[in-house]
Amino acid sequence: MIGRKQEQEELLRRYRRAKAEFVAIYGRRRVGKTTLVAETFDNQFAFHHAGLSPVDGKKQGAMERQLDHFYHSLVQYGLKERNKPENWMEAFYALEELLTQKDSSERQVIFIDELPWMDTPRSGFITALEAFWNGWACLRKNVMLVVCGSASSWILDKLINNHGGLYNRVTCEIHLKPFSLHECEAFLRSNEVRFTRYEIAECYMIFGGIPYYLDALDERLSLAQNIDRQFFERDARLRDEYDRLFNSIFTNPDMMKSIISLLYRRRGGYTRKEISEMMGISGKTLTACLKALVGSDFVERYVPFGQGKRDASYKLVDPFCLFYLHFVQNQVRMDEHFWTHQQAGQAVVTWRGLAFENVCFLHIPQIKRALGISGVHSNQSAWVLRGEEENTQVDLIIDREDHVVNVCEIKFYSNEFSVNKSYYRELLARQDILREHISPRSAIYQTLISTFGLKKNEYAGIFTQTVTLDDLFMDN
Repeated sequence: MIGRKQEQEELLRRYRRAKAEFVAIYGRRRVGKTTLVAETFDNQFAFHHAGLSPVDGKKQGAMERQLDHFYHSLVQYGLKERNKPENWMEAFYALEELLTQKDSSERQVIFIDELPWMDTPRSGFITALEAFWNGWACLRKNVMLVVCGSASSWILDKLINNHGGLYNRVTCEIHLKPFSLHECEAFLRSNEVRFTRYEIAECYMIFGGIPYYLDALDERLSLAQNIDRQFFERDARLRDEYDRLFNSIFTNPDMMKSIISLLYRRRGGYTRKEISEMMGISGKTLTACLKALVGSDFVERYVPFGQGKRDASYKLVDPFCLFYLHFVQNQVRMDEHFWTHQQAGQAVVTWRGLAFENVCFLHIPQIKRALGISGVHSNQSAWVLRGEEENTQVDLIIDREDHVVNVCEIKFYSNEFSVNKSYYRELLARQDILREHISPRSAIYQTLISTFGLKKNEYAGIFTQTVTLDDLFMDN
């Protein structure tokens, strides 16, 4: 399996312990949670079940369908056929019976996938799960319960941060993140997809580090042809993925998509107050929505440079959503070869520059390692100083505890980046403005993050340090 070494090691460590374990795994849909568990345990489960997607059925009778599906999984794993359970208490009693019958004192791994989908309204599911764990499973040293869910906020609220009967019961939580560039490269090579790192970076700008999307790329096609096939051809595989994604994770998908659409409008995102005023949502409802979007890795909460925690902003960081909203959502008459035709178009060239900034923000550990400051605590964000006539903007500021501020320019170029006289003066002027807003004890290091580095000329010395695309591909 590509990547996931740390997560696999943690699962196996828990497996080897002679005590009951309750493992909760969450993360963005399509990120590979099921594959992680299946590969780690080689599909050797005492019991395995996956909840039914709410997208595939009507709300009416949802509990009955989930119970019926659970019963069939019990039978498949050896339970004698009987009357189907009428509620979740009966269903988990049947699971206890099955596991008791199969108990040989060896480790019993119980894997329940997409657990949040099983918790339909007024079903009593959580109460039954509490009874199963607290009254039976936690007392058995050979039981290991592993649950997964794409509805990250459900996993966090109902299990990890539960204040009721499941309080402090989860013994291990794993937040499975999308692949890094390094892992994407290894994954694509394992599928015989031979893109250059420049192309893989662009691929990341579109699909992010989501294995499900990357796995669909055809090694016989160019990157542009693959993008057309996935998004713009007739019946393209990912044409409706955006709606499916939100409908399968959230109980209020339209509200979530409205917030995402708002955040898309400004690169740096908005504060909670701004979101509340513009959306007409407030209180616990807005808190729950933002928490769910952050937990599912669509949105990032950060504190802009020079601001306090009360000024924290929320910005859209999921590459797939950013690409979809930019190029796919509003296409009326779809050109089936849109991406191939637009490679040199100004809209795509401009988009690449902005999308590469997002890729860099998703690879801060690699950037810090390239700068030799992995062990230095820092805060990072973009910075905009709004003036009466024009704004002063920095793509990325790394504010370090060792009294250095890396002021980073991010450039996605097809060759070395060259600094000319006017740009040199612009950087000097911006440095003077920034100096007024940082501690006099801090040094400013002008830093370039570019695909192929810096071309040496009389103005290149403005940059103290340079980070290249190869640096972003480091395994952190």
